[in-house]
Amino acid sequence: MTGLLITSGLTVHYGATPALDRLDLTVERNELFVLLGSSGSGKTTLLRAVAGFVRPDAGRILLDGADLSGLPPHRRPVNTMFQSYALFPHMSVAANIGFGLRQSGVSRAETRRRVDAMLALVRLEGFGARRPGELSGGQQQRVALARSLAPSPRLLLLDEPLSALDQALRRDTRAELVRLRRSLGISFVLVTHDQDEALQVADRIGIMRDGRMAQVGTPAALYESPADRFVAEFLGAANILPCVVDGSSVALPSLGVAVRAARPGVTGPGLLALRAERLRIGEDGLVNQVEGVVTDSAYAGDTLAVSVRLTDGSVLRVKRSLADGLDTAMMQAGLAVRVGWQPEACMLLPE
Repeated sequence: MTGLLITSGLTVHYGATPALDRLDLTVERNELFVLLGSSGSGKTTLLRAVAGFVRPDAGRILLDGADLSGLPPHRRPVNTMFQSYALFPHMSVAANIGFGLRQSGVSRAETRRRVDAMLALVRLEGFGARRPGELSGGQQQRVALARSLAPSPRLLLLDEPLSALDQALRRDTRAELVRLRRSLGISFVLVTHDQDEALQVADRIGIMRDGRMAQVGTPAALYESPADRFVAEFLGAANILPCVVDGSSVALPSLGVAVRAARPGVTGPGLLALRAERLRIGEDGLVNQVEGVVTDSAYAGDTLAVSVRLTDGSVLRVKRSLADGLDTAMMQAGLAVRVGWQPEACMLLPE
């Protein structure tokens, strides 16, 4: 499949520092692509370069095969929705949504038709005459989204659009974004710091580091098969132990034990990564077992986060389900325990 958006060797410098470093990326048609990364990794710079607000020092940006180089933002079939919704407070909701259309010379009748269609799309029928100050945060977010979608862009860029919303509203709005993307059949590129958000809404995720893509893949592929330690620790809570791999046998020299992995790794020194939720404390029948002492535990509603110090001084973080209630899961500091896991939980990474 030919991608909708393709960047090739994209490079942007801020002074001597590369914000984007020969970045290659393909976003497919009708895809919700999520960019994840720590602050300064290049996520927003990438969005601004695609939108035309930042001029690359090198590389190409292709949209539907057309080179966007030299095109100003208003001539690109791309719209951007930033963290601040930037709604005009003196304008009505309808006027805000239709602003870009009027600026582009769209007729009044066609503008009215598209505004009405956008209000229906974001489920704000009857709100057209209101001012932004009369709306809730979630409603303002939907108005900003409708304004971005009204010109029918081929690509919509969203930079942390849900960051100002509370948790419940953010969850509902995430579902709304997925619904809109599917109903419109356009591609979204979403920047977020929320890992749960990325895993739940993305068709694919790109994890950025130092202006490059550390790994790109489906949420399941990145979570289950991280390429390296950085990705494993960035996406989810991963425990990392040094190991020596020999096929499916994994020696943990500092603990004096060997464990089994379901998928063989490259023979030699490496790293064993274990997700906290896949570890069990004090359960029988688990293939892999190590001993340790509980150092602390923290209540988190549906789980109990337990820290276990192993015999070599390293610490395993374990998430215990509270499906049967808190009383059955409490762990006191100083308690000697066995931490176990199945071979399928082992993720073997390069050293």
